[in-house]
Amino acid sequence: MTDTSAKTAFVKSYGCQMNVYDSTRMQELLTAQGYALADGPEQADLVVLNTCHIREKASDKVYSELGKVREMKEAQAAAGKDMLIAVAGCVAQAEGQEIIRRQNAVDLVFGPQTYHRLPEMLKARAETGRAVIETEFARDDKFDGLGGANSRKALKQGVAAFLTVQEGCDKFCSFCVVPYTRGAEFSRPVSQVLDEARVLAESGVREVTLLGQNVNAYRGMGAGGETTSLAKLVAELSRISGIQRIRYTTSHPNDMTEDLIAAHAENEKLMPYLHLPIQAGSDKVLKAMNRGHTADHYVRLIERVRAARPDLAISGDFIVGFPGESDADFEATLAVVREVKYASAYSFKYSERPGTPAADRKNQVPEEVKLERLYRLQALLTEQLNDFNRSCVGKTLTVLVEKPGRNAGQVIGRSPYLQSVHFDYPAGREGQIVACRIEETRTNSLSATALEGVA
Repeated sequence: MTDTSAKTAFVKSYGCQMNVYDSTRMQELLTAQGYALADGPEQADLVVLNTCHIREKASDKVYSELGKVREMKEAQAAAGKDMLIAVAGCVAQAEGQEIIRRQNAVDLVFGPQTYHRLPEMLKARAETGRAVIETEFARDDKFDGLGGANSRKALKQGVAAFLTVQEGCDKFCSFCVVPYTRGAEFSRPVSQVLDEARVLAESGVREVTLLGQNVNAYRGMGAGGETTSLAKLVAELSRISGIQRIRYTTSHPNDMTEDLIAAHAENEKLMPYLHLPIQAGSDKVLKAMNRGHTADHYVRLIERVRAARPDLAISGDFIVGFPGESDADFEATLAVVREVKYASAYSFKYSERPGTPAADRKNQVPEEVKLERLYRLQALLTEQLNDFNRSCVGKTLTVLVEKPGRNAGQVIGRSPYLQSVHFDYPAGREGQIVACRIEETRTNSLSATALEGVA
């Protein structure tokens, strides 16, 4: 084992919730190896940039950050210290050797399917003095390689935590790099997920968000060798003592099964909040995106889930300016938004991702047109967000207490709809679920009054 006495590590995460989960697991690996976690990169012995390749100019941002960290490394070298720089995640998976070529200060490059081998990579770097690159998809099972569920005790958890249950995607949307950077769909065995959830619950976690690039395609192996759906996994998790709330993200409309819809009606621990991306409202654009569904299929699906759970809030993802998108196509997207009425949403301009089919299309939409459409879409989505928040005023919602508020005697919690809620409550009650009457909306939160004896 490499001598890591008194060494520190800093892990910076970019992008999606799964990257946050992966970064946490890397921190657990490093603390198990004797590293202390640093608050910043300046004096760290090891700096890990856990990268995302989904959004525009992701690689450029990584190289810009690497330039800054290289200067820190040079300053440490002048002081007689040796800083190691690692690039992890999806940019590392996509670019591999190119990262070393462009920035020779980098010591380790590894993708999202090999970060469990980080201790071995550090040992190889120490023994050879050469950069280490591991970007193969070989899976020996990665999660077994992380040291099992008990390794999650290495770091203090909050009252809400992410839990990866599925990785990769077989959908091959024409704009998306995930199949190329995360690989084919893979579901963790049920027992492995349950073991990790129990450890989280024992550490004080009360809410788990199940993660996957296509999480509702979960098909994990059960104890008897049977295939288990996401709905059945949610049922198993809801029986774990201490787990009070369950969420899942991100989903695909084509995998929204009947038993999962029924779970929203039947399982009180499954929160009434569904993140279900559509990306565009035009069937022509959806076909070009290779989404595999129509706008009408999506809207009817939302209606069915809402019929099962009338208080359900919908969140979504949108891409504007996809190659070939006309004014009429964009208006179709606005029409879907008006019909569905979102409580929250993420919206982006289309950006070319090298290696994806859409990047090679000739009918790219001009940047100024994409920007104008994005502004219009975001204005409508913001209006709907504000309408949803205002609709909560006067209602009683259960709130999971997360941390102290800015003011004395105040706490901050999260509603079933992931809204931040501020209210007066005694200190030290993190993890409690409190019934609150919502009093007013604020810019990015709600204010409430705790209803004693109702929780």
